[in-house]
Amino acid sequence: MSMSMKDEILKRLLASSGEAVSGQELADSLGVSRTAIWKHMQTLQEEGYTFETVKKKGYVLTGVPNSLSPTQIELFLNTERLGRKIHYFDVVDSTQTIAHKLAQEGAPDGTIVISEEQTAGRGRMARPWESANGTGIWMTIILRPDVSPQQASSFTLVVAVAVTMAIKTLYKQVEPAIKWPNDLLINGKKCTGILTEMQAEADLVQALLVGIGINANQLESDFSPDIADIATSLRIAAGEEINRAALVATILQYLEQFTALYVKEGFSSIKALWEQMSCTIGQRIEVTTLRERFEGIASGITDEGVLQLTQNDGTIRTIYSGDVKIL
Repeated sequence: MSMSMKDEILKRLLASSGEAVSGQELADSLGVSRTAIWKHMQTLQEEGYTFETVKKKGYVLTGVPNSLSPTQIELFLNTERLGRKIHYFDVVDSTQTIAHKLAQEGAPDGTIVISEEQTAGRGRMARPWESANGTGIWMTIILRPDVSPQQASSFTLVVAVAVTMAIKTLYKQVEPAIKWPNDLLINGKKCTGILTEMQAEADLVQALLVGIGINANQLESDFSPDIADIATSLRIAAGEEINRAALVATILQYLEQFTALYVKEGFSSIKALWEQMSCTIGQRIEVTTLRERFEGIASGITDEGVLQLTQNDGTIRTIYSGDVKIL
């Protein structure tokens, strides 16, 4: 009970937008003692909230921590399923690893694993991903959509559209562009990576594990020299501090919406949006696969989310996976 009581107090303090909230009124309306209210206030203070006590008037909220705690995320959450169960950590090796284990143990659809820091964050092809404490969003969402493993291959593209929409909704001045298959770039520099992994049987998807890594509040000086010229953050692009909890909630809202559309109508319904947001289509690119390397114009994607590459001699190659470099 105390968890929801503390949340209730916090919600009222946040809703009062700078006005004092009387401890006595809180106690009366929540049916607890003044001492209980005071104890909850102490806990909130330990979590990084700051208050002023105004004599005879009550508490004024003066500062909110920029954290990804479930309390913070739930304040903004507007979904039916996604994010209704949150596993929150200060430090993990990788949220993806924890999510795999939870999914195997039957974690429900929409469960999220989120951490302030990852020590072994990984991108595609097992590349390391810098995930410093408190600056980014490092999360994995467990989804259980009714789709076949073949269909699931285009799901990363659906996630990319949801994340792009969320960023544009909250930060209108930021223009993220999707680089096929799984990165978001701002002004040509990477700010987000998406990694979708699957637990499946022959013709049945048990779970999709959607890993999303977002550089949110890094400053230029936070990036190590070897990635400084290829990485950026939303804060650098927006020119303001990012409320990570609000962004997480907004991503979950769009992802819930687009997942439903994808299950009902397939990727084709989201394809046009993806193409509008992409910085790959129409560009001359070089693709490196495990076996070979070739270049041409990225002419489009199929209804399955597969990249179409038109080579110099006019032949079209179908790229299922590979590394893309825009020339």
